[in-house]
Amino acid sequence: MFTIGDFAHLGRVSVRMLRHYDATGLLPPARVDPSTGYRFYTAAQLQRLNRLVALKDLGLTLDQVRVVLDEELPVEQLHGMLSLRRAELRQQIAADTARLRRVEARLRAIEREGTMPADEIVVKPVPAVRVARLSATAASYDPQDIGPVIQPLYPQLFERLGRAGVTPSGCGIATYEPAPGDEVLVHAGVTVTVEPSPSYGFEVVDLPALTEAATVVHRGAMDDVDVTYQAVAAWIEAHGYKQNGFAREVYLNYGEGDPADWLTELQLEITKP
Repeated sequence: MFTIGDFAHLGRVSVRMLRHYDATGLLPPARVDPSTGYRFYTAAQLQRLNRLVALKDLGLTLDQVRVVLDEELPVEQLHGMLSLRRAELRQQIAADTARLRRVEARLRAIEREGTMPADEIVVKPVPAVRVARLSATAASYDPQDIGPVIQPLYPQLFERLGRAGVTPSGCGIATYEPAPGDEVLVHAGVTVTVEPSPSYGFEVVDLPALTEAATVVHRGAMDDVDVTYQAVAAWIEAHGYKQNGFAREVYLNYGEGDPADWLTELQLEITKP
């Protein structure tokens, strides 16, 4: 048998918690010395302790834990409950991590307000280009809605291009269109030279030329793109232009190596009112 201290070490819990579990009747010791009051536990009781702690981590109250333990759920059922909770926790961690990245990006945008030199913005015509693309709808233009939609599209697109024997001829180009409400139609494209065909598992379309576009090269991951977009917006307003629609994002060098070295050209069609 094990003393309460040794049992606490083996079960990775505190002595205080073991005393609490004893007081609530969830895990009484196997024996209590009548003269000293010392508690002693057996190795077999670790099974109940493991289930108790796991069920608490599932979010059950101690009363609910008691009911489940007394019902002696099969290992398979308990494993299923824990696996579900694990998936929920991983999802929550991913959501919190994404939220943290957005907060950090907003902070960087605030810190860098007005720091982009005007000579980094180039006004130029953009020629028409043919792209193969896949599309999906995002709930909004917010990065937290766009990212999860566009990111899976590119691996799917390249896999389908490979099956069709089509080789990209240049950069990836993402474009966006308004959809009902706040929704945005997201197009993940890459330049190609082939003719459209109904046999492909993707569209082949021609993006029209832009007579005049304010362009700038964004450096780094797209998590920080708001800083660049806002700098271009300020430039457009200051120079008396009007922006037409969403920007095109041309991935000059993206997704490999150090994210600090990634390059994306933003192309915003502009006109004089």
